[in-house]
Amino acid sequence: MRIPRGLFTIVREAARHVLRRPVIGIAALAKTEDGRVVLIRRGDTGEWAMPGGTLEWGETLRDSIVRELLEEAGVDVLALGDRPSVYSRPDRDLRFHAVTIVVTATVTAPLRPAVNPVEILDVRLFRPDEIPRPLAYAGDDMFDHALADRGVWE
Repeated sequence: MRIPRGLFTIVREAARHVLRRPVIGIAALAKTEDGRVVLIRRGDTGEWAMPGGTLEWGETLRDSIVRELLEEAGVDVLALGDRPSVYSRPDRDLRFHAVTIVVTATVTAPLRPAVNPVEILDVRLFRPDEIPRPLAYAGDDMFDHALADRGVWE
């Protein structure tokens, strides 16, 4: 079957707009009430990172981070901070151009394993002075800004 030229042009233009747009992600500096930080060890790099992920269609940022913290770190959110930071530097993540919102969260200690053990190899609690560096995907400055409760636009 031959696709009409006009339809092909419309599909190509729609794909360009859909596929060549930044991905919206959200991550959390998640701390337990005693001040320990929840980090995940990523399956793709083996490095530690703040838990988070991409916004799903029809989902709010608040719902997204609650879901991601549960799926990746096995924690429940007790409270979310009110000073998000936004990072949009195109070279931060080699996989794609991401706009990442970083929030702070108070969470429970991990209660359940990660939903996807291939994506998330480990979940641990660290004191802020024990954070393994460097964090995955140039996450050190995002972590440090959130730890200092500094709102940033990049």
